Amino acid sequence: MKIPSISVGDTLELKKNHPCGSKLFTVVRVGSDIRIICKGCGRDMTQPREKLEKAIKKITHTDDCNA
Repeated sequence: MKIPSISVGDTLELKKNHPCGSKLFTVVRVGSDIRIICKGCGRDMTQPREKLEKAIKKITHTDDCNA
């Protein structure tokens, strides 16, 4: 099983829709729990990493090359 690389600022597309209808979420905090914000309605949620990794369909990474 491959462990996905998730970092702050990434956009996650989940398998199931949020109640607002959006599938896209922005990562705000990473650790044993991952904090995400819905791009549709702005709802802030904290999910256990293990549960969230199973729900991810696609990860869009951001380029933080500002140096």
